[in-house]
Amino acid sequence: MAGILAFSSLAMFSCQQSGSEDSKFIGLQLYSVREAMNSDVEGTVARVGEIGYKFVEAAGYGEGKFYGMEPVAFKELCETNGLQFLGSHTGQDVPDSTNWESTMAWWDECIAAHKSAGVKWIVQPWMGGVGYESLDGLKRYCAYFDAVGEKCNAAGIRFGYHNHAKEFTTELEGKPVYDWMLELTDPEKVMFQLDLYWIIEGGKEPVDYFNTYAGRFELWHIKDKEEVGASGNIDFESIFAEKEKSGFKYGIVEVEEYNFEPIISCQKSVEWLNSQDYVKM
Repeated sequence: MAGILAFSSLAMFSCQQSGSEDSKFIGLQLYSVREAMNSDVEGTVARVGEIGYKFVEAAGYGEGKFYGMEPVAFKELCETNGLQFLGSHTGQDVPDSTNWESTMAWWDECIAAHKSAGVKWIVQPWMGGVGYESLDGLKRYCAYFDAVGEKCNAAGIRFGYHNHAKEFTTELEGKPVYDWMLELTDPEKVMFQLDLYWIIEGGKEPVDYFNTYAGRFELWHIKDKEEVGASGNIDFESIFAEKEKSGFKYGIVEVEEYNFEPIISCQKSVEWLNSQDYVKM
């Protein structure tokens, strides 16, 4: 409780920074405000811009649209509110020989929609059970991700994968699933969006992976148990010290559990990051 109170005081102290010219280039994964996005897309995007974020990563793609809006219209909504629309979470499970062509056709439509919106990356934030059950199953997924990455590259978009804890707690032939994924995918076709909270929950340390697989982690999900910085349990300073080695290009806040209303938790998170001198973004 003391840590949360201290965090709240710091956030209140730094709130004047929000939206200032000195604020850092920090993005928000819109899953953090998913219920609000479902009920009021325009108002929620406006609020995200007001509280100090500089870009967004969507979690609402479907049938060629983002949150029910045409790609260019959603891009313009973001830009009207001082936000760049840079990334998106979406994907499909690994196909087999019976649905490979239809799945690749889905990706063609998906990539075209993202390209028209000017998106820089598409990240798949899950993997089906077959990827955890056997090394052969995981190899199928990695080959599939390489194929999707090749399609994305052709459109000038990066493709990546977002972890949870299971990739670290599940081992195949004595090695964590995540390590296999890093080794079995082509770095030119597949990058990784490292979730800083979930890797630690999975019993591993981000810096160890930066040292072993340097350059593979182009995106970070900057996350804590609730608001970023609130728990005091994640050594963000030591992680940011190795940012260059990781391959870091963009940092995106994601808040999945809250001590406040979701939009306020997102505001406190960006304010805390803006107040930390070691956070260079």
